[in-house]
Amino acid sequence: MSDYFLHPSAIVESTQIGKGTRIWAFAHVLPGAVIGNDCNLCDQTFIENDVIIGDRVTIKSGVQLWDGITLEDDVFIGPNATFTNDPFPRSKQYPESFSRTIIREGASIGANATILPGLTVGQYAMIGAGTVVTKDVPPFATVVGNPARIIGYVQTNKSRSIKSEVPSVSSPKDGKLGVKDVKLYEMPIVVDLRGNLTFAEYDTSLPFVPKRYFLVFDVPSREVRGEHAHRLCHQFLVCIKGSCSVVVDDSQNRIEVLLDRPNLGLHIPPMVWATEYKYSADAVLMVLASDIYNAEDYIRDYDLFLKEVKEK
Repeated sequence: MSDYFLHPSAIVESTQIGKGTRIWAFAHVLPGAVIGNDCNLCDQTFIENDVIIGDRVTIKSGVQLWDGITLEDDVFIGPNATFTNDPFPRSKQYPESFSRTIIREGASIGANATILPGLTVGQYAMIGAGTVVTKDVPPFATVVGNPARIIGYVQTNKSRSIKSEVPSVSSPKDGKLGVKDVKLYEMPIVVDLRGNLTFAEYDTSLPFVPKRYFLVFDVPSREVRGEHAHRLCHQFLVCIKGSCSVVVDDSQNRIEVLLDRPNLGLHIPPMVWATEYKYSADAVLMVLASDIYNAEDYIRDYDLFLKEVKEK
């Protein structure tokens, strides 16, 4: 007797079905598929051979999972979401291997969304209903539209979104944000009829002596920058014109900070993942760095970031 539920009208040819999984009416699972524990495959789902499904995955009605698709633990796939595995399909013509599509742990795919082949949807990302995903989706990102664009970030699998905010600060000591050593600094403003002035000095407003600076400007509002951490380098961000939002993440906590005036500085220490987005059309972001450019100091893969944080 199997240790999973199988509806009488379902066809399951695989022997690799986890304990407690439920497979409902008119579902069809081919022999090579691997399905984890406590999954729920709703009516009229189709699972091809080279498909790996983790534990506690929900697949709603009308979903087909083709060769080359991996769903990690706790993934949710909404009704009629569409996956593809061949960027140039032709009848009776098959590629040597199918592009691998990976939906990472805790991610959710909304109803009628379309996922192009060979993409990775990051941990706990949220794909809106009807969205067409044409590029990799970062961890915790919320994306909508055709093509998909990032409109926000989620805090955890249980929290729907992070509020973009400017915490109230009166001095550098008050600027802690709850993410590892990240601080928001409020610099002085000198108001004058001839024009206003703001400034920063080392050890009062600047947490380090900069060795490099760069400016980010003319960024299309839908584009995302950053998406990396530094192993050793500190950064200090000031949006000197317009506004942008910065998501900082220490692997356990994350917050979104709105930089919308030139006397706000955000200190991002090493081993904090940072993402900048929601640029206004006139935004100019100044970044001060504690060291000269070194490609080896960058961590650009979120999984590697998590691994190195854990090792430290």
